[in-house]
Formats: sequence, C-alpha cells, structure tokens
Amino acid sequence: MKKTFGSLALVNSQWKLSDIMPHVAIRLKQLFPRIPKWQTGTYTFPNDTNHCADLSWFLSRYPMKMSEEDLTLLESRRVRYERELAIMEEILRPDYEPSPRNGLREGQELRHYQYQAIDLALARKSLLLGDDLGLGKTYEAAGMLLDPRTLPAAVVVQTHLQGQWKEKIEKFTTLKVHKIKGTRPYDLPPADIYLFKYSQLLGWIDTFGDGFFKAVVYDEIQELRTGTKSGKGEAAKKLSDASQYRLGLSATPIYNFGIEIWNIMQYLDDGILGSFDEFIREWCINDKQVRDPVALGAFLREQNILLRRTKKDVGQQLPPINTIIEYVESDKATLKSVEDLARQLAIKTTIGSFMERGRAGRELDLLMRHATGVSKAMGVAQYAKILLEADIPILLAGWHRDVYDIWLRELADYRPAMYTGSESEKQKAESVRRFLAGETNVFIISLRSGAGLDGLQHRCSTILFGELDWSPKVHEQLVGRLDREGQMEQITAIYLNVDEGSDPPMVELLGLKSTQASGIVDPGCQFEPKHSDKTRIQALAEQYLSKKKKAPKELSHFSKQLIG
Repeated sequence: MKKTFGSLALVNSQWKLSDIMPHVAIRLKQLFPRIPKWQTGTYTFPNDTNHCADLSWFLSRYPMKMSEEDLTLLESRRVRYERELAIMEEILRPDYEPSPRNGLREGQELRHYQYQAIDLALARKSLLLGDDLGLGKTYEAAGMLLDPRTLPAAVVVQTHLQGQWKEKIEKFTTLKVHKIKGTRPYDLPPADIYLFKYSQLLGWIDTFGDGFFKAVVYDEIQELRTGTKSGKGEAAKKLSDASQYRLGLSATPIYNFGIEIWNIMQYLDDGILGSFDEFIREWCINDKQVRDPVALGAFLREQNILLRRTKKDVGQQLPPINTIIEYVESDKATLKSVEDLARQLAIKTTIGSFMERGRAGRELDLLMRHATGVSKAMGVAQYAKILLEADIPILLAGWHRDVYDIWLRELADYRPAMYTGSESEKQKAESVRRFLAGETNVFIISLRSGAGLDGLQHRCSTILFGELDWSPKVHEQLVGRLDREGQMEQITAIYLNVDEGSDPPMVELLGLKSTQASGIVDPGCQFEPKHSDKTRIQALAEQYLSKKKKAPKELSHFSKQLIG
C-alpha cells in the first residue's frame, strides 16, 4: 500500500490539506511562503489551475489520501494548466503566426508583437501589458476588442484622454465608441466600446455588477495603485469582477514602492498574489517594500500575467536617453523664509503623537517642495533661455502654480503653451496644437499631466525638469512622451536641482523607488549606467553668451559650470 503523509480534499471550492506530518508541514511552508509559519493543522488553497498544478507537484513527493473524484479533478485541472501554459508559450514564440483580424479600417494594420499581446490577453483573459511607451498599447487594446467575445467593453481612461481614445479607436477600427457623459447613469446608446473617465466610475458603480460589459481595459492602470481605498478603486473592482476579460495598460505600473503591484493585480487577477497578508508574508519586507523585486517580476512573467517588451525587443530602439543633472542657483531668501516653520514641523515629525507625526510630515513635504520650486524657478527659466535662444523646442516640467507664474513671466517673450492641471480639455488641446504647429517653443507641463499624451515626439526631443516628483516613474512617463515612435533625434532629459531644500532627499529616495519598480517590471535586465553628454549644452551656453555679449562676472552659477 502506498504511503501517505496526510489527506487532501475539495471542501467548499477550496483544497483542504490536513493531518500532515510535522516534517511535511515544514516543507509545505517552505515551498508555499504565503502560509503563516505559525499555522498548524489545516491548510487551504484556492481551486484554480495554478494551485492545482502546484499541489499535484507537491503530491508527487508527499502522496495524500484523496477520493478518486478529487484526484481526478485535481489532475484534470493540472492538465488544463499545462495545456493553457503551452498555448501561451506558443503565442510568445518569435515564429508565432497570428490570425488576421476583421474590423481594422482600410490601410491599418497590427504588428507581429501587437498580435502576440492581443492573443495572449484573449487566451489568459487577464493581462498587465507593460510595453515601453510608444509601442502602441492603445492599438493593442483596440485589437483585443475586435474579438466579439469582448463586446460590449468598458475602457477607463484619464480625464484628458477620453477624446483621444475615441479618435484613435475610430480611426483604427470600425468599432463604434460612446464617450460616457457625467457621473449619473443614463440609458446607454448602442455601441461596442464605452469610454469612462476614472473620475466617473464611482457614479456608475451600481450598474457594474450585471455583467453587461464583457471586457474592461484600464489605460494607465497605475491610477488604481492605491486599491479600493478610493471610490474609483472600489467601483473599478466591481467592474473587474463582473467582466470576463481584463486588460491593464501601463509602462509604469509602479510609481512608488513595490507593494503597489498587489493593488494593481486585484483588478486583473485577484488570486495571482493571494490575499494582502499572504502577499506580505511571501514577497515583502514590510507593508511597502518587496524583498526581491526581480523574483516577483520573474514570477509574474512566468504566470503570463505581465507582458512587457522594450523598444529594443521590437527593433525600435533609439539612442540612449541623454540624462543631464545640473545645479542652478536658488533664491536663499525663499528657503530662509520657511526655515522656522520647517524646523517646527520637523520636530513634530520626530517626537509628536502618531497623528501629529503624519500630519507634520505631509505639511513639511508640501512646504519644502513648494519653497524649493519657487527658489529655483528663476534659475530654471534662465537655463531654459539658453535652449530657446538656440531655437530648440522644450518641454518644461513643474508642479506648483507659483513656479509656473514665474516661468510665464520670465519666458513671456516665447509665448509658452500650458498643459497643467488648471486648463480645460479644450485649452490643453489648443496648447498641443500651438506647440506642434511651431507657434511656441515652450510647452510647460505638469509632472503628472503627461500620461497618454501623444504627438510631442514629432516636434521636440528636449525636456527640462524644473521640479522633481517623489516617483521616478512620473519622470519616465514624461520622457516617454518624447521617446517613442516618430522621434528622429536623441532625447535629452535635464534635471535642474539645487543643493538644499527638498531636492537632495528626493534625489536619494528616487533611487530606491526606481530599484523596486525596475526589478518587478524588468526582471533580469542588467543595470545600465545613464548616458550623459553635456557637450551640446555647453556649446549652446557659449552661443547664448556670445549672442547676449555678457561678461563672465554676470554669469549665473550653472552657466559658469557649463562652459567650464
């Protein structure tokens, strides 16, 4: 008689493992870290194909008492898992031959790597598509929705992109698109795709549970990185749960710490990483940081829930981003004016009560970021003039209204276009038109307003960061507006910092956050030092000074550095 080490049975749609020997329990916890170390007696597992395959493998080493019915079910689900895995591996092979799609407009076509993403999403029914910025994630989503099984579909986008998505889908496919109007439900007209803004989701939450939408696509899914703590997150979860196909789009799904990937996965495949507590035990150091981002990224790819291709992977690689870090002069008086208040807040942050520490920390962050931005705004504007005098179009990125006001005043002769949080969709569209038409060479953009914006690459290859964001992915998103198909020049990204205020700690922390994100999204990729070449900027500085005929004693600190 075959020796057994416990019993396994399907109870209430979960696999229940019980009566196992102590040494087997120890081995079980080593192989399944999501099980608490202190748990004893009974262990439960979801009845999905992934866990069934793992349990079948575990039983090959430690056989369990099982009914014939349960054993047959377990093995059938293991076979199904292996069959589905083989299908998905076949889709990702370089020689994969996809079937042509009906519904594309005449003259439009999908590329091979785009077909692979579409077919993988249809085969798995849930996918986080993390392709590099500019590789056509919008078209890949539209291609998936050409499959009748996915219709009608809900597509959720950022506020300023609803019109752009409608235009792109209708130009690319014959699908009929309806833009949702307002936050109050109404009788929907016939359509294939219904475009929601994230800000509209909560108002429609009561309509999402009936299964009307067969598929949901989340553009820039990092909008949901805080999970169901927000109204839009709760509504999105209800929409996802009722949909048969779920697709998330973002080249930068993790903005801050690795923990955000758990929230993202709740909208795509809420069983892949287990419960929050299980995820923390299995993958994390604390409630923010992932212990081994590379291992987690490899796991997500192995499960085919994450698909990411870089420009290099698909033969569209541009020269490396030319990253330049410069230090500009700051207005000492501005930073000194907040010194006393900053000191008081810093003290509260370290010795106050729990509530006081949190509130004081947020206030200190806001205070110092604002003061730092204002203090260097003049220096940033003077730096921008060097490029503008050479007739070079620039993106100028910032965050605070007071900073924009200084830039608008100092750069008034160049008639800046504005694309920040204060403009309406119509005003933003006019700003894009002016910039692309060459009516201005200055495009002032908010650090967090650039996601999904397309077309700037045809006009510009230089971006100045006049203020910093706590998330490195925000910077990457903006660089990605230029580093995409249609760009003919090397991208130059210039970070203009000061050596006091909030810049130094932000620069230091950005390195940690970048490590968390890149390990998960790009596991196995070797770290590549940033390319930095100041030759072009130095030549422009000399040209600028020659044109203005300024004496060396009038040079600002950064201009002296540039020309050596």
